[in-house]
Amino acid sequence: MFDGVKVFSATKSKEREQLGEAITNWLERNKDIEVVDKVVTQSSDSEFHCLTITIFYKRKR
Repeated sequence: MFDGVKVFSATKSKEREQLGEAITNWLERNKDIEVVDKVVTQSSDSEFHCLTITIFYKRKR
């Protein structure tokens, strides 16, 4: 069971490199949540590569 979902996505190389830091910063700002699941998805075509990290969380009671 979860209360919410947060999606992080990046297409450009520099953004993909910084995705982990963006997630860490978001988790630091939201200490009242507990991550219950995550899904990492990569997709690409002939020109672009997209990385998406989806976090499922619940509020700490």
